[in-house]
Amino acid sequence: MTSFYDLGVNPALVKPLNNSGIRDPFPIQIATLPDAIAGRDVLGRGQTGSGKTLAFGLALLTRLAGRSAKARHPLALILSPTRELAMQINDAILPLAQAVQLDSRLIAGGMPYGNQRQALQRGVPILVATPGRLKDLMEQGEVHLSDIEIVVLDEADLMADMGFLPVVKEFLGKIKPEAQKLLFSATLDKDVDFLVRKYLRNPVTHSTHEATGSVSSMEHHVFVLQPSDKDQVTASIAAREGRTIFFVRTQHGADRLADRLALKGIPVGALHGGKTQAVRTRTLAAFKSGATKVLVATDVAARGIHVDDVSLVVHVDAPTDPKDYLHRAGRTARAGESGVVATLTTTNQKGIVRDLIGRAGVRPNFVNIRPKGKELIEITGAQEPSGVPWVAPVTRNSGSSNAGGPNRRKGRPRPQERRKRPR
Repeated sequence: MTSFYDLGVNPALVKPLNNSGIRDPFPIQIATLPDAIAGRDVLGRGQTGSGKTLAFGLALLTRLAGRSAKARHPLALILSPTRELAMQINDAILPLAQAVQLDSRLIAGGMPYGNQRQALQRGVPILVATPGRLKDLMEQGEVHLSDIEIVVLDEADLMADMGFLPVVKEFLGKIKPEAQKLLFSATLDKDVDFLVRKYLRNPVTHSTHEATGSVSSMEHHVFVLQPSDKDQVTASIAAREGRTIFFVRTQHGADRLADRLALKGIPVGALHGGKTQAVRTRTLAAFKSGATKVLVATDVAARGIHVDDVSLVVHVDAPTDPKDYLHRAGRTARAGESGVVATLTTTNQKGIVRDLIGRAGVRPNFVNIRPKGKELIEITGAQEPSGVPWVAPVTRNSGSSNAGGPNRRKGRPRPQERRKRPR
């Protein structure tokens, strides 16, 4: 069995890995770490949950171990498309960085500028950043990229989908050409391919899955049901044991479904771009800790949800793009585990859904579903909800939901607050 030592990882990093229960490297780590530690540019293609964060994180930390940075001049930059994903990357890297006398700082929107400016002024070797906030701080003269030796582009395909390519190109244009570049992406469409061809120098490519992104450890089902049964079926699935993520098309739909499930007695949170960063952080933390076992999310949030042990993903609203299907489905079957993906549809929409999922490289099992039906229970573990309304804990200072779900007022749940999309 290949060990992290065998791959060239700094020995000081192995102990904290073992302490956190990580003893054997994943395939993407075995494939990429030797080349990345040697300083090669790497193009990594792997599904979400395949271990990419440690693949680039351990290489970066091994190469920079013991180094210090000048004020406002970091040595490494990890670019991430969403705040949630950036937070989780930083959470994974920071304790490891401290083992090799390094430090990392999260640079993302929705958080106070002051703390980020102070850290940059002190000098931070590693920045984990979202494009918008990094660009703001660069324009203010608070950070410069001229000393960057290693840059990581994580989830590059999503950055392209979200329109970040122009600013990413701007960043890469300010980084010295000889800097090492590690690019990780689930797909290589024309935009990502442009980055590879223009900015990576003789990259070595490692892929741990087929280009379609289909995953053998997932079961894919399409539940064909009557429109009038959808609410009851959704509630019974939500009442199952284990973590479940429901995906819907709109922010309003996410809030509405979360409110409806809470009324049925299900601990639930809603995650979408219309909520403040503080609420999004609390919502995700509650889901990770098990305070809530159901999360309702939109596509914008899909790639930012990196939680292990999610055993079921449900497309309450079928996606409209094959890439969205794969991104959503990638929330389950993470870290070598198995998972189930279910899409709800009606007889009239069955053909459209079949075509969409087929273009994602997946052949699902179509099942006619009724409330309390045998197939529904066997596939999802559906149960009857308690019917006793669930009330989320409230924070002391704001009275807002601690888990992004409904609050109570005079014994009745109130709709979640609708907030403007944060910058």
